[in-house]
Amino acid sequence: MAGQNCGVTTALLGVLLLGAVRLPRGAEASEIALPHGSGITVFIKPGTPPLPVKPCYIISSKRYKTSLTIKPGEKEVFSFSCHNPENHFVVEIQKNIDCMSGPCPFGEVQLQPSTSALPTLNRTFIWDVKAHKSIGLELQFAIPRLRQIGPGESCPDGVTHSISGRIDATAVKIGTFCSNGTVSRIKMQEGVKMALHLPWFHNRNVSGFSIANRSSIKRLCIIESVFEGEGSATLMSANYPDGFPEDELMTWQFVIPAHLRASVSFLHFNVSNCEKKEERVEYYIPGSTTNPEVFRLEDKQPGNMAGNFNLSLQGCDQDAQNPGILRLQFQVLVQHPQNESNKIYLVDLSNEQAMSLTIEPRPIKLSRKFVPGCFVCLESRTCSTNLTLTSGSKHKISFLCDNLTRLWMNAEKTISCTDHRYCHRRSHSLQVPGDILQLPVQLHDFSWKLLVPKDRLSLALVPTQKLQQHTQEKACNTSFSYLVASAVPGQDFYFGFFCPGGSIEQIQVKQNISVTLRTFAPSFRQEATRQGLTVSFIPFFKEEGVFTVTPDTKNKVYLRSPNWDRGLPSLTSVSWNISVPSNQVACLTFLKERTGVVCQTGRAFMIIQEQRSKVEEIFSLEDEVLPKPSFHHHSFWVNISNCSPSLHVVGLGFLTAWWPQHGQPSYTLTDPLPLRQKVQEVTRPLKGPSTGKSRRVKKKKGNWLLLIPDCHHHRGRGRWRLTAVCPRTHHLLCEKE
Repeated sequence: MAGQNCGVTTALLGVLLLGAVRLPRGAEASEIALPHGSGITVFIKPGTPPLPVKPCYIISSKRYKTSLTIKPGEKEVFSFSCHNPENHFVVEIQKNIDCMSGPCPFGEVQLQPSTSALPTLNRTFIWDVKAHKSIGLELQFAIPRLRQIGPGESCPDGVTHSISGRIDATAVKIGTFCSNGTVSRIKMQEGVKMALHLPWFHNRNVSGFSIANRSSIKRLCIIESVFEGEGSATLMSANYPDGFPEDELMTWQFVIPAHLRASVSFLHFNVSNCEKKEERVEYYIPGSTTNPEVFRLEDKQPGNMAGNFNLSLQGCDQDAQNPGILRLQFQVLVQHPQNESNKIYLVDLSNEQAMSLTIEPRPIKLSRKFVPGCFVCLESRTCSTNLTLTSGSKHKISFLCDNLTRLWMNAEKTISCTDHRYCHRRSHSLQVPGDILQLPVQLHDFSWKLLVPKDRLSLALVPTQKLQQHTQEKACNTSFSYLVASAVPGQDFYFGFFCPGGSIEQIQVKQNISVTLRTFAPSFRQEATRQGLTVSFIPFFKEEGVFTVTPDTKNKVYLRSPNWDRGLPSLTSVSWNISVPSNQVACLTFLKERTGVVCQTGRAFMIIQEQRSKVEEIFSLEDEVLPKPSFHHHSFWVNISNCSPSLHVVGLGFLTAWWPQHGQPSYTLTDPLPLRQKVQEVTRPLKGPSTGKSRRVKKKKGNWLLLIPDCHHHRGRGRWRLTAVCPRTHHLLCEKE
């Protein structure tokens, strides 16, 4: 007999003179003959999606059929009524192997019938092996091995492997796999069902796996994953995304080259409601003195592991009324160890309160190429792609990352006052702790949330160096800036971005705010000494904010109202306290003619008040043109108040320029003066319109100044240079060189 002459391989595959002959393609006919005892059944049936509008039939024995079944001992000759049967039908070849009634043969699995002899349809080969619970079965996959895919994913070449096991009479899905991966073996007991799907155009003629006998594995299954170099593998629990079988055990074995390191990250997981035991993962890690190391699914998982290791998922006895669902999808990343992985950083937050520090990946564009992972490790063992450290403790961390610029840090600290009697006049320093600055990762944001009792206290911010407000006209060019914004729930309000090197020496705010130090370049470490704010709790005031401006007379100061792009909220009032040094004159210029505000009720207005004389000018922001540039010899206030509600925004920007008081007198333009007439000092205020004529005035020290429409077009003798923009006339102030 043929069965006596064949080895164990042919015994397994049931090659009992099984024949399938494909007649010439021009005849459009196929013949399949299955001998008795082969254990193979062939099904030709409609494919999915449903049949197209124009039907196609199987022609067998001169009869038109929509499906065809060929059992052992039968022979069928058939053809199709259409020229594209692959769009209408699929062929399924099932092989049943019974290892319970006698010895179970093993070996390399062949495709029978051969794919070249089958009709050109999408083909699925299914091997269903039944075995006792005490018998282990091992599927061994040839290189390039297998790669597990999740729900909704597909294989690039269309070739998929679906593997299932069973618990008593219940089928359990182990997973769906493509080629080109790391999975080399899958061990199961109590039987296995393997399905290989080949698209009709694929000429593959080997199964790519073999079946071996193993002793009982005492668990649902064991999956072996072999890495030969850097790479990653994504794996899932049985039945994923459905629930893992109750009180079962599943193990993954990882083979890692000695010169590489492995890290585990849980991508998605759910836990069920346990009545007995506890769901957990267990690691057998090389060199560990506490094997197995037990983790909850919620814990950070191990990283930076050298050598082979095992990971096991253990279920529990679930609540019968509300079982919940246990499932797990995780990734193993294998890469070369980095220099930083051997360096330990101590982050001492033991003296901090209400603070957290998160180290996490920067947002990046996804790439199809393998990208080494970037992990932060706590105590050199528990590694993850992000790590949050909390105040009150000391933390030892290290980095497993090929390029630390792929990470950044974000920190948050809350400073609150609950008793206004205790907090009044107390101050706190807003400065990034040195232990954070010493880390080799760029700080992105450090936010301080400042909270005060409502209507009891307000806040005052005083910088170490006076601040410049970031504006379109004069942008910050430092490596960091401060964003000051409201922290009142439901209020979308910000005061602006500020950086060192300006004229703002204090910002007072009415109620809760957040102050965020944001860095823009690695050079922040060199400029870190310039950072620093002090916040004080001060008596409550009703204005939303007050800016104190003490200028450097060599520079122009650009200022913007809060919420510049969205406008002040309704019924909001903001002020600027602008100091004018002695012997100096300030020129206040608004950067646009109108605010565009329209009020339904109330008024939106601006007040400019001289602090010495208390004289004030009031301007309507609703319908009036903003005032022309004006001179101020003494300190003054600028206040804007919004109406309720406004249909358009109130956004106000202005410029203050400075020069010596005796060098920029006021003057009239009603009686033009001869160009060469010398004037010692003119103190009369500006009244009339510009005549476009030139005029010059003499400073006390004899240096001539010239007021003209354009310095460059003046035809008088000598060379003149622009000193400043003049007030209401829009003339230019020029100085003789």
